[in-house]
Amino acid sequence: MPVSPATVLAVIPARGGSKGVPGKNLAPVGGVPLVARAVRACRAARLVTDVVVSTDDPAIAAAARGAGAEVVQRPSSIAGDGASSEAAVLHAMDAWEAMRGLRVGAVLLVQCTSPFLTAEDVDGVASAVVEGGADTALTVTPFHGFVWREQASGGVPQPRPFTVSQGLRPRTPAPQAPEGLKSAPPALEDDGGLGAEPPVTGRGGIGVNHDKTVRPRRQDRPQDLLETGAAYAMEATGFRKHRHRFFGRTDLVRTDPSRVLEVDDPHDLARARALAPLLDAENAPALPARHDIDAVVLDFDGTQTDDRVLIDTDGRELVAVHRGDGLGVAALRRAGLAVLILSTETNLVVAARGRKLGVPVIHGSRRKDVSLKQWCEEHGVDPQRVLYAGNDVNDLPCLGLVGWPVAVADAHGVVRAAARAVTAAPGGRGAVREIATWLLGEDLGSGTTV
Repeated sequence: MPVSPATVLAVIPARGGSKGVPGKNLAPVGGVPLVARAVRACRAARLVTDVVVSTDDPAIAAAARGAGAEVVQRPSSIAGDGASSEAAVLHAMDAWEAMRGLRVGAVLLVQCTSPFLTAEDVDGVASAVVEGGADTALTVTPFHGFVWREQASGGVPQPRPFTVSQGLRPRTPAPQAPEGLKSAPPALEDDGGLGAEPPVTGRGGIGVNHDKTVRPRRQDRPQDLLETGAAYAMEATGFRKHRHRFFGRTDLVRTDPSRVLEVDDPHDLARARALAPLLDAENAPALPARHDIDAVVLDFDGTQTDDRVLIDTDGRELVAVHRGDGLGVAALRRAGLAVLILSTETNLVVAARGRKLGVPVIHGSRRKDVSLKQWCEEHGVDPQRVLYAGNDVNDLPCLGLVGWPVAVADAHGVVRAAARAVTAAPGGRGAVREIATWLLGEDLGSGTTV
């Protein structure tokens, strides 16, 4: 089986059984299920080529597919409370490779319990491995807190403090005395935190990442980094060997502290829902408005359909389209926008759909970009004011020609990377209607259904 170094597989473990928050992975935040939010972040990442959700739950599988991910059925043996995320990722990677006949170059573990994960976070860990030479990488955020732990009864020795970011305690310079004290404790040994102070009897608190007898100012403390739990990347061969998310050189990818939140209990979920209107607005990509666009040009296969074709015994082709897309096209035409269907295939189905919608069709075009440019010239339309929606590599020349290149959610990675905007809906499942709502608003104006 050939290895494809360019294949970056993002795996999102999302089992159905959640005790802290029942149905957690389907819980909506900002109106979008947590699993779908994770899929969207991965699909929008520049380096991710494929996204897989590993689940044992049919409802989660449906939501994942709706957001544009592939689904791997997780066996019950690795779906229980004691199963590790690594086991789910290894199984999903094996299943994906068996389906595609390729070996993965790098694999990502992405947790859908981090609702404010961004495509930049995902790309950060992927880049560290794929482009930066790291064996593993994870998302972290600056941390300045003093961590304490309750002392167990019976006089258990108190561990000597260590700094998370350095691993060893600094030998020099010696700590400065807090204001009001005559002297500071002596410089500490580089013992890796393994030494111990004299036993403390009874219960009480002990400092984990600090010496409780010294209270340095924030700016005088070393910069500790907190693991966010949102995204990890691993070189695939090493991951198979070690079967753990950390091995070899591990790079730390800093993320925005304001976006760090893990949903582990109902209070976390409530906070996430309260923050979503603010944080989602900050991270939302710019979308076209009606005043930006004079014409909408739509690919057919994979954009207005799910890219599958049914062929009967007489060789006739059948495809499925989405009624909501028809409603969207009707609304665009009512709003005065020119609409065109442009297809490489010469197909009676495409022509029939165009007639049904009252939209002109150019099909059988070997050079779609040449056909599009000619159509724009004939109709006096500036290509920079055209929105073109597509899903595959034969759409790339058209995407490069227009001012608003758009990819549907399940478009190929290179197409999504070339797009200025990506729909949340996959091709054939309402992507065209979604585009219409960008331009005309949620109500699409007034009118009748198609």
